[in-house]
Amino acid sequence: MEYTHKPVLLDACIQALNIRPDGIYVDGTLGRAGHSMEIARRLTTGRLICIDRDQAAIDAAQDRLAPWLDRVTLIHSNFSELKEVLSRCGVSGADGMLFDLGVSSPQLDDASRGFSYMQDAPLDMRMDTSAPLSAYEVVNTWSQEELRRILYEYGEERYAPAIAKAIVRARETAPVKTTLELVEIIKSAMPPAALREKQHPAKRSFQAIRIAVNGELDALPPMLRAAVDGLNPGGRLAVITFHSLEDRIVKRTLADMARGCTCPPEFPVCVCGKKPRIRLVNRKPVTADGAELADNPRARSAKLRVAEKCDPFDI
Repeated sequence: MEYTHKPVLLDACIQALNIRPDGIYVDGTLGRAGHSMEIARRLTTGRLICIDRDQAAIDAAQDRLAPWLDRVTLIHSNFSELKEVLSRCGVSGADGMLFDLGVSSPQLDDASRGFSYMQDAPLDMRMDTSAPLSAYEVVNTWSQEELRRILYEYGEERYAPAIAKAIVRARETAPVKTTLELVEIIKSAMPPAALREKQHPAKRSFQAIRIAVNGELDALPPMLRAAVDGLNPGGRLAVITFHSLEDRIVKRTLADMARGCTCPPEFPVCVCGKKPRIRLVNRKPVTADGAELADNPRARSAKLRVAEKCDPFDI
């Protein structure tokens, strides 16, 4: 399959990483290598480590990054295993790390992966196709209460109770096997007014199930802390989020690492000894401008947050 890929916030990411030709960089979410290509082409004696849980992304990158494979290492893994990956690669400190948390365009466009609510396909939604849990298991075996919880918490779906009930009722007759079967069940549980809204009625539910299948939110705080651990002093961490849930987690985790003393304000001196681990480069997230939105509508919800690791001797 021929992929056309437009990496979001590309110029902002490259600027944020402050790339040195001899530096060591990590793209923790390789995708279709749009960001990695721009990093790799700026390196001379430096090194780029690219990680992705999707084997198809690793395979595609062999061609897309072919001119720079002398300085690129491709790793089939999950960013939740970042510490182990860096150790395996013999990297004690990186100068920059990038994490693009969105589902890659090819995954969305490949109907067989089951991410899309617009095309019929088996219920899958696994970013790593070798992982044991798929959307089929979630939809057909999880309890009504657990379905309600993930639809509400991960999808912020206000009709979560009715949709969960409809899913359980439908699967009592026969397993729900395809994406469009699920779409019809979701629509049947929603009032007519909700079906007329601009947003597709299944969007929030599909987001919630995808997050549950791939454990996307639970992995974020430990990954961000591991990333900061793996940076050299002055190294940059750039994170792109696409929905409010993950952005809140990223914002809160970075803010916590940027905070110094946590002693009560009435304490005359610090007794906790806590020092800031990072400096927030941008207090407000970077978003796409009008030109990028016109060229790449999928960038409309993207937010870029950037942090720099503090030198402990400067604190």
